[in-house]
Amino acid sequence: MRVGKQRLIFDGGTGLRLLGLDLLKSMPIEAHIFFAHTPLGSHPRLSFFHPWIYSSQSVLYLWGDRPDGSTIEDSLSDQMVHPNFPVPLHLMQAEMKFHDIVPGDTVTLADGIMIETAPLNHPNVAIGYRVTWENHTVAYCSDTEHFADRFDENVLRLARNADVLIYDATYTNEEYYSAHSSKVGWGHSTWEVGVEIAQKAGVKQVIMYQHDPSHTDDFLDQIETKVQAAFPGGLVAREGMVLEVCQDKESE
Repeated sequence: MRVGKQRLIFDGGTGLRLLGLDLLKSMPIEAHIFFAHTPLGSHPRLSFFHPWIYSSQSVLYLWGDRPDGSTIEDSLSDQMVHPNFPVPLHLMQAEMKFHDIVPGDTVTLADGIMIETAPLNHPNVAIGYRVTWENHTVAYCSDTEHFADRFDENVLRLARNADVLIYDATYTNEEYYSAHSSKVGWGHSTWEVGVEIAQKAGVKQVIMYQHDPSHTDDFLDQIETKVQAAFPGGLVAREGMVLEVCQDKESE
Protein backbone atom coordinates (compact mmCIF):
# COMPACT_ATOMS: atom_id res chain seq x y z
CA MET A 1 0.00 0.00 0.00
CA ARG A 2 1.12 3.54 -0.76
CA VAL A 3 -0.40 5.68 1.98
CA GLY A 4 0.56 9.34 2.03
CA LYS A 5 4.35 9.23 1.70
CA GLN A 6 4.60 5.84 3.41
CA ARG A 7 5.01 2.41 1.81
CA LEU A 8 3.35 -0.48 3.66
CA ILE A 9 4.04 -4.10 2.67
CA PHE A 10 1.97 -6.94 4.09
CA ASP A 11 3.41 -10.44 4.56
CA GLY A 12 6.36 -11.97 2.79
CA GLY A 13 5.05 -14.00 -0.10
CA THR A 14 6.65 -14.75 -3.45
CA GLY A 15 5.47 -11.38 -4.76
CA LEU A 16 8.25 -9.76 -2.74
CA ARG A 17 10.80 -10.70 -5.38
CA LEU A 18 8.97 -8.87 -8.16
CA LEU A 19 8.21 -5.95 -5.87
CA GLY A 20 11.88 -5.69 -4.96
CA LEU A 21 12.90 -5.64 -8.61
CA ASP A 22 10.39 -2.87 -9.30
CA LEU A 23 11.60 -0.82 -6.33
CA LEU A 24 15.16 -0.88 -7.67
CA LYS A 25 14.03 2.03 -9.86
CA SER A 26 13.51 4.23 -6.80
CA MET A 27 16.26 3.17 -4.43
CA PRO A 28 16.93 3.72 -1.61
CA ILE A 29 13.53 3.07 -0.06
CA GLU A 30 11.87 3.22 3.33
CA ALA A 31 9.10 0.72 3.99
CA HIS A 32 7.11 -0.92 6.76
CA ILE A 33 6.61 -4.69 6.48
CA PHE A 34 3.74 -6.16 8.51
CA PHE A 35 3.45 -9.91 9.01
CA ALA A 36 0.08 -11.56 9.53
CA HIS A 37 1.72 -14.59 11.10
CA THR A 38 5.14 -16.16 11.28
CA PRO A 39 5.22 -19.84 10.30
CA LEU A 40 8.41 -21.50 9.19
CA GLY A 41 8.91 -20.95 5.49
CA SER A 42 7.27 -17.54 5.06
CA HIS A 43 10.16 -15.24 5.74
CA PRO A 44 13.00 -16.72 3.65
CA ARG A 45 11.30 -15.02 0.70
CA LEU A 46 12.49 -11.75 2.17
CA SER A 47 15.95 -12.94 1.23
CA PHE A 48 15.06 -12.25 -2.41
CA PHE A 49 13.76 -8.74 -1.71
CA HIS A 50 16.49 -6.66 -3.40
CA PRO A 51 16.18 -3.47 -1.31
CA TRP A 52 16.86 -5.56 1.77
CA ILE A 53 19.88 -7.38 0.38
CA TYR A 54 21.76 -4.75 -1.59
CA SER A 55 20.94 -1.25 -0.34
CA SER A 56 22.64 -0.05 2.82
CA GLN A 57 20.66 3.19 2.51
CA SER A 58 17.25 1.49 2.61
CA VAL A 59 15.37 1.41 5.91
CA LEU A 60 12.92 -1.40 6.68
CA TYR A 61 10.61 -1.46 9.68
CA LEU A 62 9.51 -5.03 10.40
CA TRP A 63 6.37 -5.61 12.47
CA GLY A 64 4.99 -8.91 13.73
CA ASP A 65 4.10 -11.23 16.57
CA ARG A 66 5.48 -14.52 17.84
CA PRO A 67 3.08 -16.79 19.79
CA ASP A 68 5.89 -18.42 21.76
CA GLY A 69 6.97 -15.21 23.43
CA SER A 70 10.07 -14.57 21.32
CA THR A 71 10.45 -11.61 18.97
CA ILE A 72 9.95 -10.92 15.27
CA GLU A 73 13.71 -10.44 15.03
CA ASP A 74 14.18 -13.92 16.53
CA SER A 75 11.78 -15.35 13.97
CA LEU A 76 13.65 -13.90 11.03
CA SER A 77 17.07 -14.76 12.44
CA ASP A 78 16.09 -18.35 13.23
CA GLN A 79 14.81 -19.01 9.73
CA MET A 80 17.66 -17.43 7.80
CA VAL A 81 20.25 -20.01 8.82
CA HIS A 82 21.59 -23.21 7.30
CA PRO A 83 19.95 -25.33 5.91
CA ASN A 84 17.07 -22.93 5.24
CA PHE A 85 19.16 -20.15 3.71
CA PRO A 86 22.92 -19.63 3.34
CA VAL A 87 23.03 -15.90 4.19
CA PRO A 88 22.21 -14.93 7.80
CA LEU A 89 20.08 -11.95 8.75
CA HIS A 90 22.94 -9.76 9.96
CA LEU A 91 24.55 -9.74 6.50
CA MET A 92 21.55 -8.04 4.88
CA GLN A 93 22.61 -4.51 4.02
CA ALA A 94 19.44 -2.52 4.66
CA GLU A 95 18.94 -0.89 8.03
CA MET A 96 16.38 -2.99 9.93
CA LYS A 97 14.18 -1.83 12.78
CA PHE A 98 12.09 -4.50 14.51
CA HIS A 99 8.77 -3.94 16.25
CA ASP A 100 6.83 -6.60 18.13
CA ILE A 101 3.05 -6.43 18.03
CA VAL A 102 0.58 -7.81 20.52
CA PRO A 103 -2.70 -8.47 18.66
CA GLY A 104 -5.04 -5.69 19.70
CA ASP A 105 -2.36 -2.99 19.57
CA THR A 106 -2.87 0.17 17.54
CA VAL A 107 0.15 1.48 15.61
CA THR A 108 0.48 5.11 14.54
CA LEU A 109 2.82 6.00 11.68
CA ALA A 110 3.86 9.29 10.10
CA ASP A 111 1.39 11.22 7.93
CA GLY A 112 -1.46 10.41 10.33
CA ILE A 113 -1.68 6.71 9.43
CA MET A 114 -3.44 4.57 12.05
CA ILE A 115 -3.16 0.78 11.96
CA GLU A 116 -5.43 -1.24 14.21
CA THR A 117 -4.69 -4.91 14.85
CA ALA A 118 -6.68 -7.86 16.12
CA PRO A 119 -6.10 -11.59 16.57
CA LEU A 120 -7.41 -13.86 13.84
CA ASN A 121 -8.66 -17.42 14.17
CA HIS A 122 -5.67 -19.38 12.89
CA PRO A 123 -3.39 -22.11 14.30
CA ASN A 124 -0.10 -20.63 15.57
CA VAL A 125 -1.72 -17.17 15.87
CA ALA A 126 -2.29 -14.57 13.16
CA ILE A 127 -2.92 -10.82 13.08
CA GLY A 128 -5.45 -8.84 11.06
CA TYR A 129 -4.80 -5.20 10.15
CA ARG A 130 -6.98 -2.14 9.56
CA VAL A 131 -5.19 0.78 7.88
CA THR A 132 -6.89 4.18 8.15
CA TRP A 133 -5.72 7.43 6.55
CA GLU A 134 -7.61 10.57 5.52
CA ASN A 135 -10.96 8.90 6.33
CA HIS A 136 -10.20 5.93 4.05
CA THR A 137 -9.74 2.41 5.33
CA VAL A 138 -8.43 -0.91 4.05
CA ALA A 139 -8.78 -4.06 6.18
CA TYR A 140 -6.41 -6.98 5.64
CA CYS A 141 -7.58 -10.32 7.08
CA SER A 142 -5.49 -13.13 5.71
CA ASP A 143 -4.99 -16.50 7.44
CA THR A 144 -8.28 -16.60 9.29
CA GLU A 145 -10.97 -19.25 9.69
CA HIS A 146 -14.60 -18.36 10.22
CA PHE A 147 -16.59 -19.75 13.13
CA ALA A 148 -19.40 -22.19 12.42
CA ASP A 149 -21.96 -20.56 14.69
CA ARG A 150 -21.20 -16.81 14.55
CA PHE A 151 -19.34 -14.01 12.81
CA ASP A 152 -15.84 -13.33 14.08
CA GLU A 153 -16.13 -10.11 16.06
CA ASN A 154 -12.45 -9.31 15.49
CA VAL A 155 -12.84 -9.50 11.72
CA LEU A 156 -16.06 -7.46 11.83
CA ARG A 157 -14.33 -4.78 13.90
CA LEU A 158 -11.40 -4.52 11.52
CA ALA A 159 -13.68 -4.50 8.47
CA ARG A 160 -16.30 -2.07 9.77
CA ASN A 161 -17.38 0.31 6.99
CA ALA A 162 -14.05 -0.20 5.22
CA ASP A 163 -13.47 0.97 1.68
CA VAL A 164 -11.79 -2.38 0.96
CA LEU A 165 -11.70 -5.71 2.80
CA ILE A 166 -8.99 -8.15 1.69
CA TYR A 167 -10.19 -11.52 2.97
CA ASP A 168 -8.88 -15.08 3.24
CA ALA A 169 -10.98 -16.97 0.70
CA THR A 170 -8.76 -20.02 0.26
CA TYR A 171 -11.63 -22.44 -0.28
CA THR A 172 -15.18 -22.68 -1.49
CA ASN A 173 -17.85 -23.79 0.97
CA GLU A 174 -18.04 -27.09 -0.89
CA GLU A 175 -14.31 -27.70 -0.39
CA TYR A 176 -14.31 -26.49 3.19
CA TYR A 177 -17.17 -28.77 4.30
CA SER A 178 -16.25 -31.73 2.07
CA ALA A 179 -17.09 -35.06 3.64
CA HIS A 180 -14.03 -36.64 2.02
CA SER A 181 -11.41 -33.92 2.52
CA SER A 182 -12.73 -31.43 5.04
CA LYS A 183 -10.71 -28.23 5.55
CA VAL A 184 -12.32 -27.44 8.91
CA GLY A 185 -9.66 -26.47 11.41
CA TRP A 186 -7.00 -25.62 8.81
CA GLY A 187 -7.12 -21.91 9.58
CA HIS A 188 -8.64 -20.59 6.34
CA SER A 189 -12.04 -19.45 5.14
CA THR A 190 -14.23 -19.32 2.01
CA TRP A 191 -15.36 -16.69 -0.46
CA GLU A 192 -18.98 -17.27 0.53
CA VAL A 193 -18.24 -16.35 4.15
CA GLY A 194 -16.14 -13.42 2.91
CA VAL A 195 -19.22 -12.03 1.13
CA GLU A 196 -21.33 -12.45 4.28
CA ILE A 197 -18.76 -10.65 6.42
CA ALA A 198 -18.40 -7.82 3.90
CA GLN A 199 -22.15 -7.35 3.87
CA LYS A 200 -22.44 -7.53 7.65
CA ALA A 201 -19.58 -5.04 8.18
CA GLY A 202 -20.80 -2.53 5.59
CA VAL A 203 -17.73 -2.90 3.38
CA LYS A 204 -17.70 -1.05 0.04
CA GLN A 205 -15.52 -3.54 -1.84
CA VAL A 206 -14.30 -7.03 -1.00
CA ILE A 207 -11.20 -8.69 -2.46
CA MET A 208 -10.90 -12.48 -2.23
CA TYR A 209 -7.34 -13.44 -1.44
CA GLN A 210 -5.09 -16.34 -0.35
CA HIS A 211 -5.96 -18.73 -3.16
CA ASP A 212 -5.60 -22.48 -2.82
CA PRO A 213 -2.67 -23.46 -5.10
CA SER A 214 -4.85 -26.13 -6.71
CA HIS A 215 -7.26 -23.49 -8.06
CA THR A 216 -6.62 -22.71 -11.72
CA ASP A 217 -7.11 -19.32 -13.33
CA ASP A 218 -10.30 -20.56 -14.97
CA PHE A 219 -11.61 -21.76 -11.61
CA LEU A 220 -10.82 -18.40 -10.00
CA ASP A 221 -12.60 -16.62 -12.87
CA GLN A 222 -15.68 -18.69 -12.08
CA ILE A 223 -15.41 -17.77 -8.41
CA GLU A 224 -15.14 -14.07 -9.29
CA THR A 225 -18.33 -14.29 -11.34
CA LYS A 226 -20.12 -15.81 -8.35
CA VAL A 227 -18.62 -13.22 -5.97
CA GLN A 228 -19.84 -10.37 -8.17
CA ALA A 229 -23.33 -11.87 -8.37
CA ALA A 230 -23.48 -11.86 -4.58
CA PHE A 231 -21.49 -8.66 -3.95
CA PRO A 232 -21.34 -6.23 -6.92
CA GLY A 233 -17.84 -4.88 -7.38
CA GLY A 234 -16.21 -7.75 -5.50
CA LEU A 235 -12.97 -9.05 -7.00
CA VAL A 236 -10.61 -12.01 -6.86
CA ALA A 237 -7.02 -10.90 -6.22
CA ARG A 238 -4.57 -11.44 -9.07
CA GLU A 239 -0.91 -10.71 -9.58
CA GLY A 240 -0.30 -7.11 -10.63
CA MET A 241 -3.70 -5.83 -9.45
CA VAL A 242 -3.68 -2.18 -8.33
CA LEU A 243 -6.60 -0.58 -6.48
CA GLU A 244 -6.91 3.17 -6.07
CA VAL A 245 -8.81 3.78 -2.86
CA CYS A 246 -8.35 7.53 -2.59
CA GLN A 247 -8.20 9.08 -6.04
CA ASP A 248 -7.19 12.58 -5.01
CA LYS A 249 -4.28 11.44 -2.81
CA GLU A 250 -1.18 9.29 -3.26
CA SER A 251 -2.77 6.15 -1.88
CA GLU A 252 -3.39 2.67 -3.19
